Amino acid sequence: MEPVKLGLLGLGTVGCGTVNMLHRAGVEIERRAGRPIVVSRAAARDLSKPRDCDTSGIALTDKPMEIIEDPEIEVIVELIGGYDDAYELVMAALRNGKHVITANKAMIAKYGNEIFAEAEKQGVTVAFEAAVAGGIPIIKAIRESLVGNHIQWFAGIVNGTANYILTQMRDEGRDFQEALDEAQRLGYAEADPTFDVEGIDAAHKLTILAAISFGIPLQFDRVYTEGISNIGREDIQYAEELGYSIKHLAIGQISEEGIELRVHPTLVPHRRLMANVGGVMNAVMVYGDAVGRTMYYGAGAGAEPTASAVMGDILDVVRSLGAKAVHRVPYLGFQLNQLSDAPVLPMEAIETAYYLRMEVSDSPGVMAAVTQILAELNISIEALLQKVPEPDQDTVPIIMLTHRIRERQMNEALHRMGQLEAVRGKITRIRLEYFDD
Repeated sequence: MEPVKLGLLGLGTVGCGTVNMLHRAGVEIERRAGRPIVVSRAAARDLSKPRDCDTSGIALTDKPMEIIEDPEIEVIVELIGGYDDAYELVMAALRNGKHVITANKAMIAKYGNEIFAEAEKQGVTVAFEAAVAGGIPIIKAIRESLVGNHIQWFAGIVNGTANYILTQMRDEGRDFQEALDEAQRLGYAEADPTFDVEGIDAAHKLTILAAISFGIPLQFDRVYTEGISNIGREDIQYAEELGYSIKHLAIGQISEEGIELRVHPTLVPHRRLMANVGGVMNAVMVYGDAVGRTMYYGAGAGAEPTASAVMGDILDVVRSLGAKAVHRVPYLGFQLNQLSDAPVLPMEAIETAYYLRMEVSDSPGVMAAVTQILAELNISIEALLQKVPEPDQDTVPIIMLTHRIRERQMNEALHRMGQLEAVRGKITRIRLEYFDD
């Protein structure tokens, strides 16, 4: 049987990982697919650059449109990353009747609605398992395995760089900058780490998870996004003392009021498995009304884990070649004309518990003034730590956990407490989730 010919756009880490996997497991993959699969052509910006894969037998070019317009290529694998250039190439591939596989979460989060509409028009497939959580098959799990469930919420550690930094701050007592420097030295963080440490990468992935979980359009611009750069070493220590770990989570939740889409640092109780996911690993919890809480754990990045997800998509596409579009799994798990218009809630409307840390003057009546503000706003305290002042210092840290309240109530409380003369500097606020269903 004639092999399926792939056109590979991008020969970086994941591109070479995909080539290596096809070479290493080609016989097994052919047994699973029912026919051979080969990378026939590949595009790269710099053809003279050394590669971590054997490209013999692959026709290389620095002009990706040549591959897209090649009539022998049936499937385009887009692995160049970024927004606009990748989008233009993918749209061109779809208009040329090619099936597309991508690991590009940024492109899908920003342009996915347009991409899927064009794919539906052309009767071709777009697959993107590798766009979220690397080698963890979380998209397939939600989109296919859990279809009998009403997904009520999910929460995930979906950025390994941020998780590594927080783990180093906890385990090694480093501050944020020290942990970031170490992550960059080891290659876990880019020279410009903004996408990772400020939550943008996690927001891309949350956008995709929310769409397939709740049957809504991709809405990256509606995600509340907060990074980890303001987390102090003392916050990590106080959270541990109170029985929590601080994790950078992507959280989606649906209710009668609407949908929550938020990325931010979060206190997680030690009893939850999520609290113990360390280093660069990823994990996603999903709660369905029938199955209850499930958790998916594994490597969220790297050549082999991400290539594993790409290969799964390649096999799915090859197996469906020739099938009518109606018999394929919908791109977002729901038919495009059946997506919900449920509103995305503003952050002020969400409800959660809170960790607060403030530095106050060591004088009588301060605690009474703080608690009076909280009482006036119907905010009750779950736990309280008041530290002994250091010698020769006239301030003392107060750490408290609150019960669940609306964000707008907490915003008002922070505003009022910040105006107290006894409160020195900015009050640290970190949200807290119990995940008790």
